[in-house]
Amino acid sequence: MRCPFCHQDDDKVVDTRSSEDSAVIRRRRECLACNRRFTTHERLEEMPLRVIKKSGERVPFSREKLLAGIMRAMEKRPVAFATIEEMADSIERELLEMEEREVASSVIGEMVMSHLREIDAVAYVRFASVYREFKAVDEFVKEIDTIGKARGKNKRHK
Repeated sequence: MRCPFCHQDDDKVVDTRSSEDSAVIRRRRECLACNRRFTTHERLEEMPLRVIKKSGERVPFSREKLLAGIMRAMEKRPVAFATIEEMADSIERELLEMEEREVASSVIGEMVMSHLREIDAVAYVRFASVYREFKAVDEFVKEIDTIGKARGKNKRHK
C-alpha cells in the first residue's frame, strides 16, 4: 500500500477491524518512511454492478458518486460522517444483494431518499428536490407536508 503522504510503499498494519457484517475490513496503517498513519478499507471484489441512467446509458456503480450525492444533501447538517458512511455502506450492500447486476438509477435514488427520510428531513427534502427535479415552491411544500404527516403517524404508533 502506497502512503498517501510520502508515496512510499513500505508500511505496517497497526490495527484491523471488520465491519458489522464483515463485508469491509478497515486497516490502520503506519508508514515506515514518514511515520504517519492512514486508513484503508478492503472489500471483496464482486461481479461489477452497473447503473442504468435515465438516458439508457450503462455505467459502473460508483460508491464515491453515491457518497458525494449523500454528502451534498447532508451539507451543513448535524450528521456525523460515520452515519453518512454507514448509509452508503447499507445502500451498496442492498444493491449487491440484488440478483440483478444492473440497476436503474431511479432505484438508487429511491433508496437514498428512504434512508435520508429516516436520518434527516432537511437533507431528504434537499435530495428529493434535485432528484425529482422540483420546479415550483408548491412541490417543496407538498413534500414537507408528506414528511410531517408521516412523522405524526409514527409518533402516535409509538
